[in-house]
Amino acid sequence: MLIFFVCWLVSCTIYWYVHNNKQKGTIKQKKNMNYLILTETEFFALINETNSGCLPTAYSGFIREVISLCHECTNRNHAAIALTYTENELQHHHALYATSETLATSEKGVMDLYVRKALAFVRKMQKLLAIPHNATPYNQMPPQPAPCHTSTEMPVPNLQWTGNTLDLVELIYGLNEMGSINNGETPLKVLAPTLYKIFGLETKECYRYYSAIKLRKNSSRTYFLDKMQAKLNERIRHDEELERLRR
Repeated sequence: MLIFFVCWLVSCTIYWYVHNNKQKGTIKQKKNMNYLILTETEFFALINETNSGCLPTAYSGFIREVISLCHECTNRNHAAIALTYTENELQHHHALYATSETLATSEKGVMDLYVRKALAFVRKMQKLLAIPHNATPYNQMPPQPAPCHTSTEMPVPNLQWTGNTLDLVELIYGLNEMGSINNGETPLKVLAPTLYKIFGLETKECYRYYSAIKLRKNSSRTYFLDKMQAKLNERIRHDEELERLRR
């Protein structure tokens, strides 16, 4: 009886010790997980204008931090939360909502570009992180068998809109007003998301950007389309001059 009691006491002690240490480890891991880790990088300090430095270098460091988080974090849920918070901060960053006049300065235009690149990379890593451990990553999947017939069509490249979102909205509204797509029968609520998707933008906003365009003070509020028209006419005149000189 005494031996049975001693064995039972030892078993209870071992169970309590293992369970208690496991619980402490979980609490410690939760405390040590910093969900803001990516927004505390030098890159965010630069785009938030709280620090000065080299933006391309800071961007490269940010990318390394994202990769390190996804590969080294033992809890995929923790990494997913950190990426989601970072995506939200980038998606609503003021650089993406700047006017054409603000982006005319080289510094603001470069910041807008790097914010978009960082946002695109974070979203791609989110998709990669969502793939189960036992699944083959999408970038390592075996190639699809070639079709039996020979196609002469050129592959369609991925297109990414690298300009200001306001400029794209100008273009979308212009195409809609001209009736240049499907004889103008495609409604704006269908046309805008389709063009967003073609140009690699995830936003669903359209009218809010259009409202910002309407608030512009100049007599002509289509800054992008006006600049496009001037650039194209300049290109035509330049080409015509070259053709004249060749004669």
